[in-house]
Amino acid sequence: MPSTLTYIKLVASLITGSTVLAQTPAAAGEVQPLLPTWKCTNSGGCVQQNTSVVLDFEYRNVHATEPADYAAMGVSTKGNAVTMYHYVKDASGKLFNATPRIYLLDGDGKYVMMKLLNQELTVDVDLSTLPCGENGAFYLSEMVADGSKNPGQFNIGGAGMGNGYCDAQCQGYCCGEMDIIEANSQANVFTGHPCKGNTCDKSGCGYNPFAAGQRNFYGPGKTVDTTKPFTVITQFQASGGRLTTMTRKYIQNGRTINSGTITNCGSEGSTGGLTGMGESLGRGMVLAMSIWNDAAQNMAWLDSGANGPCTTGQGSPSNIQSQHPDTHVVFSNIRWGDIGSTTKR
Repeated sequence: MPSTLTYIKLVASLITGSTVLAQTPAAAGEVQPLLPTWKCTNSGGCVQQNTSVVLDFEYRNVHATEPADYAAMGVSTKGNAVTMYHYVKDASGKLFNATPRIYLLDGDGKYVMMKLLNQELTVDVDLSTLPCGENGAFYLSEMVADGSKNPGQFNIGGAGMGNGYCDAQCQGYCCGEMDIIEANSQANVFTGHPCKGNTCDKSGCGYNPFAAGQRNFYGPGKTVDTTKPFTVITQFQASGGRLTTMTRKYIQNGRTINSGTITNCGSEGSTGGLTGMGESLGRGMVLAMSIWNDAAQNMAWLDSGANGPCTTGQGSPSNIQSQHPDTHVVFSNIRWGDIGSTTKR
């Protein structure tokens, strides 16, 4: 994920007027945009949750006791949708590299702990403006609910200030990570990253349709047409309390589209394997969302060579900023619960 940002006082000019705000006492004056979500069961349907989003601690003012400016950092909500812009214009009209990362909060100012073993997670996505080299990421991290672990420089606010980040690359600290979708308009992958203590499967066990030989499956005008919004369904099937399969499906234009499955996730002895990934999902994980690009590899691991149709250098940050300054991702209609329950209408 992107490195720590130095905050510059900004006036947002790309996103205005659409954000509804919620006050969370634990956030020491922080005001978070509301983002309703739904928790579902097969017997009772879907129940709306009182949820909002919070900006990661490292992406806010260097004087961290001050409230964050969400619009200035490229984040806005409208209804059940959150939009994140990579670049935002400052007061002088110059593009600022916002590259935000946010987390889902409950009504008590703690992170929502999604317990997804033998459950599913569904989200609608619009990736149409994301070019080669850009990554709209919707993923899970085994952070603690109150954000008290790895609390940040000022040790204030907990989850209400976006504290406590961790992932399988051991940013912040080491913890299990489940990438539900990392994607742009050209390629996508879903990947499990189990951890056993501080030993994590950094490469992970992933499924990328292009890499699996489905060259006409995902992209503009293809089976999953990325010029239009679509629904992403990720199911975590279990047997006897152990994760056995991770399954990806899509819905677009009213049609269910089956994709890939993951049934193996590395060594249980070293990193926990598929069983360890299931244990993390069973304990509960925090939903994170971000938009970023990659100066080191130009996101080639996602969308170039054997992984996608993009060419070498096409996804460089300088190319994205100059040719696609409006790049943004929209995540909406987030639902989780019993397998088969989140897409019932």
